[in-house]
Amino acid sequence: MKILVVDDHALIREGLRQVLRGLEDDVEVLEAGSCARAFELARQAPELDLVLLDYHLPDMNGLEALDVFARQHPALPIIVLSGSVNPRVMQLVMQKGAAAFLTKSGMSDELLSVTRLVLAGGVHMPALPQILNDEIALEVPAPLLTPRQEEVLQLLLDGYTNKEVGRMLYLSEETVKNHVSSILRSFGVTTRTQAVLAANRHGYAGSGRPQLSPDDSA
Repeated sequence: MKILVVDDHALIREGLRQVLRGLEDDVEVLEAGSCARAFELARQAPELDLVLLDYHLPDMNGLEALDVFARQHPALPIIVLSGSVNPRVMQLVMQKGAAAFLTKSGMSDELLSVTRLVLAGGVHMPALPQILNDEIALEVPAPLLTPRQEEVLQLLLDGYTNKEVGRMLYLSEETVKNHVSSILRSFGVTTRTQAVLAANRHGYAGSGRPQLSPDDSA
């Protein structure tokens, strides 16, 4: 497993490195003190599994960096970290396609838990003030989904892969992919992360059901 940590403070990078070692024994952590260096490392290491990105960097803010990563590495999941809590920034970061937003004041266990979720293909939606959620929900009407599409969406919200969804709903993986594509079009988005975010805004939520074991999902 290879993870890129982007932060302009060496002590923060070292602290994150130590925490991330709790994921597994062979985790490799790359470090960058600027976005320019981060983009360079990402080009040199196409096998990257995840990026932890500080929102406030000397050469570029998190939103701009997310745009660059989206163009150059669209499948690479990104967790954005910030030292401050700004609900509007949290909203914008998730709309840009981040897989999670965490504050640096959080606990190590939370970082590890969210990191595992994101590495498994899930999305961690930060809790936004209800008034802001209401404003977002009013921006566009909820799309109309078929009952089967709603079943697939529910399992996506729970973090299941296409293969796992197919097994649970007795569908071929190709059929699941077609349903996922239809869901993305319905929400007017291009990635699963954006679809999950859009679904959250319209009142859809994960069930909290337990994930399949490695043996079950094989």
